[in-house]
Amino acid sequence: MTVHTRLCDLLGIEHPILNAPMGGGDAPAELAAAVSEAGGLGLIGGTTIGGAEWLTRQIRRARELTDRPFGVGLISHFPGAAELMAVALDAGVRVIAHSFADPTPFVAPAHDAGALVVCQVRTVEGARVAAGAGVDVVTAQGTEAGGHTGRVSTLPLVPVVVDAVAPIPVVAAGGIADGRGIAAALMLGADGVWIGTRFLATPECGTSDAYKARVVAATADDTVLTDVFDIATGRPWPEGVSGRAIANSFFERWHGREDELRSWTDAHRDEYLALTRESNVDQQAVWAGEAASFVTSTESAGDVVRSLMREAATVLARRPAALTRDS
Repeated sequence: MTVHTRLCDLLGIEHPILNAPMGGGDAPAELAAAVSEAGGLGLIGGTTIGGAEWLTRQIRRARELTDRPFGVGLISHFPGAAELMAVALDAGVRVIAHSFADPTPFVAPAHDAGALVVCQVRTVEGARVAAGAGVDVVTAQGTEAGGHTGRVSTLPLVPVVVDAVAPIPVVAAGGIADGRGIAAALMLGADGVWIGTRFLATPECGTSDAYKARVVAATADDTVLTDVFDIATGRPWPEGVSGRAIANSFFERWHGREDELRSWTDAHRDEYLALTRESNVDQQAVWAGEAASFVTSTESAGDVVRSLMREAATVLARRPAALTRDS
């Protein structure tokens, strides 16, 4: 038994699952290709310090690893988003995912190149703006998600977004990391799921071994929604967006002292930015969502996709029948 939705037909995939295009190199070609090879839609996180050159290499590498569809995701309020999208489109990528910005300026160029546009939103108003811009898919991201997110939970957000943008397909994101979560999202009216945290501990993910170990050891109770890491790096995000990360020593020291962080000198900020993620997971952000409770070991991204979809199919086949009866 398989799970098939109209999103599968739209994207040309077997399973209605996408990996989150995590920034900073956390979603490289290897992760995207592994997800696509397993039947989902892999997304390369196109927004990194490597810029256009890095993205070009990643697209080429993904094509070496899979002949199945994959896409590129962008943090679209960052400078250079239009250039990165042009790089992806010129390379023949036919799914572009945008987050954290009005997608309107990006839709026509993507459609003109024959690409589909996915837009991640955190509010119903954001969903309406995306729908009005003509996007092909809307991702409704709840606050349970890791990394940068809003403040409305997935359970109430997804169905209202589904209603607001119909008939545009909606993908659910935030706190989804097992087959039960996928089944629940589909019952809310979503046509697919967008998963980040569950993929953090895969060997294909670009995170360090120390980062992976911290995620495996964490649970939902260990995550916090905070601005301290963004203030320290001096990288502003749109109003209403904070970052969900695993609490560490840096958070414990600076939580509640955000004004002091804002007064850092450029030299102090540069010193913080110079810390390497590989050895400083207690000082830099370990972006992970409440789904960390489900990440208990390291396993391949392909195995994650296959096990998730088997679980979801089982739940959808058995649970509704067990709960309903003729009156």
